[in-house]
Amino acid sequence: MRNGETEFVSLAIMEVSSDVHVEEVCVVQLFQDVFPSEIPGFPPIREVEFFIDLHPGTGPIS
Repeated sequence: MRNGETEFVSLAIMEVSSDVHVEEVCVVQLFQDVFPSEIPGFPPIREVEFFIDLHPGTGPIS
């Protein structure tokens, strides 16, 4: 940090609630014709999420 420069600090917190039902999700409501009439629910929360490691200096191909 240098004198006279503006600095910003940000904190974001995400709370996961299991009280939400799939039928309450906006996308499911908008596209009811795509989803089955009975939706079993959200997938279980995993300890490790899936991700793909990219080589340093590379990005997604468009």
